[in-house]
Amino acid sequence: MKNLACGCPGSNVRTVEKKENHNEAATGRLSSELRQWPTQLQLVPPTAPWLQNAHLLIAADCAPFAYAEFHRDFIKDKVLVNACPKLDDTGPYVEKLAAILKHNDIQSVTVTIMEVPCCRGLAMMAEQAVAASGKDVPLEVAIIGVDGERRS
Repeated sequence: MKNLACGCPGSNVRTVEKKENHNEAATGRLSSELRQWPTQLQLVPPTAPWLQNAHLLIAADCAPFAYAEFHRDFIKDKVLVNACPKLDDTGPYVEKLAAILKHNDIQSVTVTIMEVPCCRGLAMMAEQAVAASGKDVPLEVAIIGVDGERRS
């Protein structure tokens, strides 16, 4: 068994193979749009193969819980990393995001944050990382209200 940074085999980088769900319309159940593992920003190596040529989604941890259509409206066709700007040790996040941008041909960055003030820090970190990467990558920030409605 190879040594892992956090010691957990669940942190191994893997691509999630999508299965066609022909029953989605009949059952009303949505399929997951998650394309890779892990998603937690602290665990994502900047050289993970699924980052190459990706549309990157940086999600505040609470956003998928508040916004019911998160998979369909945000995760679909994107690679997800998630973090909490209030509870995480965010010191290394700008550097890590900049490394992701430098090592990969990221096509776009979307940041989903909650409307609460502390969440704005995640958008600021993404903006700083894009600037630090030296790349011209389109950046969009989507704000989710605590009532589950999209504000922008």
